Order: sequence, then C-alpha cells, then structure tokens
Amino acid sequence: MMKSFRSVGLLLAAGLLVTAGCCTKKPAPAPAPEVKAEPAPAPVPVPTEAPIVAPVPETVVETLPADLAELNKKGYLKDVFFDYDQYDVRTDQRDAMAGNAEWLRKWPTVKLQIEGHCDERGSNKYNMALGDKRANATRDYLVSLGIDASRVTTISYGEERPFVEGQSEAAWSQNRRGHFVITAK
Repeated sequence: MMKSFRSVGLLLAAGLLVTAGCCTKKPAPAPAPEVKAEPAPAPVPVPTEAPIVAPVPETVVETLPADLAELNKKGYLKDVFFDYDQYDVRTDQRDAMAGNAEWLRKWPTVKLQIEGHCDERGSNKYNMALGDKRANATRDYLVSLGIDASRVTTISYGEERPFVEGQSEAAWSQNRRGHFVITAK
C-alpha cells in the first residue's frame, strides 16, 4: 500500500506542477499603437446650375485660290528691289523677304520661281547675267531664312520684261527687281 501512496503522491505532485504551469499569468500584450484619424475632407458642394464653359473659338481654315494666276494676282509675295548695277539684297528689302519667308513657311507645299529683272541700261548680255545674279541672291536669302532651296527656281529676263515703261530713275528703280511667281501649290 505504500507503493500506492507513493504513486498517488507522485501523481498528485505531477498534477500540481502541470496545474501550476497552466495557471501562471502570461504578460499582457502591448497595446496597439494609437492611430490618428485624418479629418474627413469637407464635402464638395454640388453645383445647382450648369458650369459656365468658355466657347471654343472656331478655327479658320485658310485655303489658297485654286488657280495659280489668281494666286499670283493676290500679291502674297512681295518683289525685292535692287540698286543700280547691284545684286545684293538691300537692307530696306529684308523685311519684305522675311514676310515672304514667313508666308512660304505657312504654305510648305508652295513652289516658286524668282525672276531676275534689270533696267534697260547696259547690254543685253550684261543684263541677263545681272538678272541671274539678282534672282540667285534672292533665292539664297530665302534659303538663309529657312526656306528649302528645292522649292525655288530662278530665271533671268534681263531687261526684256520691264515692269514700268520709261527712261527715268523712277521707272528704272521699279525694273531692277526680283519678282516672285508661284508655280505650284
């Protein structure tokens, strides 16, 4: 019987140990960090009337006249005038050239021919060469302003096609020119 007391005692001791282990307090978990709530955004007012919308301007689509003769009559491109026996573009003609270049940039498919003209003074041979130099100088100036050289051809008429008839400086100054003719659009 002794053995049974011992066995019971051992069982009791083991039970107490198990119970004691189960009954110990476990540390409390750390409190959850406090989350600060963002203030709710203010409600967006709902308009009671339709919003005012600025009108969209109509785009103006410009077109060129279909007929080349009509297009050339409109005078979009301005002639360039030269001093006697000269072929360099004068400083007072550079605004006209800039305007011509601006117009040509606006219409990138337009092609043109620049005619070189002279007054009646000098031989025909000399004036044909001078007219050629004037037409080429005019073309080169346009190219320096950004116009593609493949859009521009030149020709010299020398003194053969005067713009103004007469034998005075007023007439001659109008005949010394680079004349622009639109050849394709």
